[in-house]
Amino acid sequence: MGLNNYQGALQKPIGSGFNAKSTTNEVIKNSNLTGKIAIVTGGNTGIGLETAKTLAAAGATVIIPARDTEKAKRNLAGITNIELETMDLMNPDSIDAFAEKFLTSNRALHLLINNAGIMWVPLRRDHRGFESQLATNYLAQFQLTARLWPALKNANGARVVNVSSQGHQFAPFDFDDPNFITREYETLQGYGQSKTAVNLFSLELDNRGKMFNVRTYAVHPGSIGGTELSREAPLELFKQMGFCDAEGNILPEITASLKTIPQGAATTVWCATNPMLNTIGGVYCEDGDIAALATESSFSSGVRAYSLDENSAKRLWKLSEEMTNLSFNIE
Repeated sequence: MGLNNYQGALQKPIGSGFNAKSTTNEVIKNSNLTGKIAIVTGGNTGIGLETAKTLAAAGATVIIPARDTEKAKRNLAGITNIELETMDLMNPDSIDAFAEKFLTSNRALHLLINNAGIMWVPLRRDHRGFESQLATNYLAQFQLTARLWPALKNANGARVVNVSSQGHQFAPFDFDDPNFITREYETLQGYGQSKTAVNLFSLELDNRGKMFNVRTYAVHPGSIGGTELSREAPLELFKQMGFCDAEGNILPEITASLKTIPQGAATTVWCATNPMLNTIGGVYCEDGDIAALATESSFSSGVRAYSLDENSAKRLWKLSEEMTNLSFNIE
């Protein structure tokens, strides 16, 4: 069934022709998604909304599960080919209910875009005691994908796109204390390990799912202006990361480097639709192409080797089944 990306074996650019400036309309040009079914979590705001609009404009039926459906209705007004459903990623029962409703429709699922996430929040826990960034950014993604697996398999050619982040470089996954029970909570560490988990999950899901023609990708959208993602981040954190001056003003070079929302959603759409990826999966992508392995110890472009490690990916899969109390059997 082809090679896998364990230890980054496939982790190199393939000359897609796209770059950091490419937009969603550019990467999806000439694609016809008529008859395809897509689910986009977080599809009512930010890059998720842009992703949903782009897929719908290309002919796909796009289902958007949202916690705040009234807000979602406002944001999605006037967009055709959209179905709105209710789901709260911090509530496992809500995830199961959404998935069960979709499965009872007997529709195949061609595209699952696990886009929703939170970032740089204070310590919070769900009712299971799980740290909120891990619960929302990763465990919900694992659970939803597991529940929807029959529909993905039935598509006979599906793709799962998991939105990750360059922020995975903040931290590897801490198998000893993923929920900050004994170690001091640090929001960047929590965010980093949640995105490392996304990368490891994407790697392992692709290797297990490719025999059923389900391919999986992890995506770094880039740093993007105009989203709500960092709304809870304290000013001190931005200062610490060198994003702003002592007065809290965003530095000009940071502003100049930000992507627009159509640029930020472009890699997600590219991974979801581009035929160059028909026989490649389990890779981490950025700027409209497969990313290179990160070689520097400092925060840089590319993907860290620890988030493509085979042993860690298999260990995380087993831990995720235990934490979510479900068996994700690929069969």
